[in-house]
Amino acid sequence: MPLVAAAVCPHPPLIVPELAGAAAPELAELRAACTAAVTALHTAGAGTVVLVGAGERTVELDLPRQGSFAPWGLPLAVRLGGGPAPTDPGSGDDRLPLSLLVGAWLVDRVAPPTSVAWRMVSIGSDEPVDRCAALGAGLRVDGPWALLVLGDGSSCHGPKAPGYDDPRAGAYDEGVARALADADTDALLDLDPVVSAQLGAAGRPAWQVLAGAVRAAGGDWRGELRHHSRPYGVGYLVASWSPPAGTDGAGTGGAAR
Repeated sequence: MPLVAAAVCPHPPLIVPELAGAAAPELAELRAACTAAVTALHTAGAGTVVLVGAGERTVELDLPRQGSFAPWGLPLAVRLGGGPAPTDPGSGDDRLPLSLLVGAWLVDRVAPPTSVAWRMVSIGSDEPVDRCAALGAGLRVDGPWALLVLGDGSSCHGPKAPGYDDPRAGAYDEGVARALADADTDALLDLDPVVSAQLGAAGRPAWQVLAGAVRAAGGDWRGELRHHSRPYGVGYLVASWSPPAGTDGAGTGGAAR
């Protein structure tokens, strides 16, 4: 069934205002861009939204699924599927990968206009390019659907960055930004897994899942880069992708295993 939209958002824990504390205003524009990107998925008419983010292994997670920001200092639980999160953040904690934990927090902030089904796919951080692309091309979804792709850029922007300074980081993230702005699947699939890992670019496998899904959908997709910053030495990119006007994607394939 048709892939009708895609969004790319980063997954820093500090995107949660209560966790960021006094630094929360610094990421206000990032949050607003993410909200707009998620809202666009609903506006496109998606009946199902598939969240994809890097994790320890490649697997589609059963829902409902709950995670907590407690490891990052905030006793806040988020839950996707099956109703609201329990008040006890430690109750039934499924230890979601950070990417999908933040993704669940993002979608919880944006109420869809109609009932939406959710799915979660963890993609192993070390998956090769062809496997990532095949996973995207192979997603099977009933009805119109959308992708929410979670991934940070390089963590090596400057000497105080989490991954320390690497002079390649700027060019790497600029290349990703151009690819997202242009809906350039070739450029995303050209990202080298080894270089990406050296630069701490956690988004690489999820971006390549996106590329595979859009290639399978076909058509001349359009991209919009909504945000690009690196306030704490990590690249944060937000983008929206949509199929050609007057057409739908035609994604096919099978779920992750």
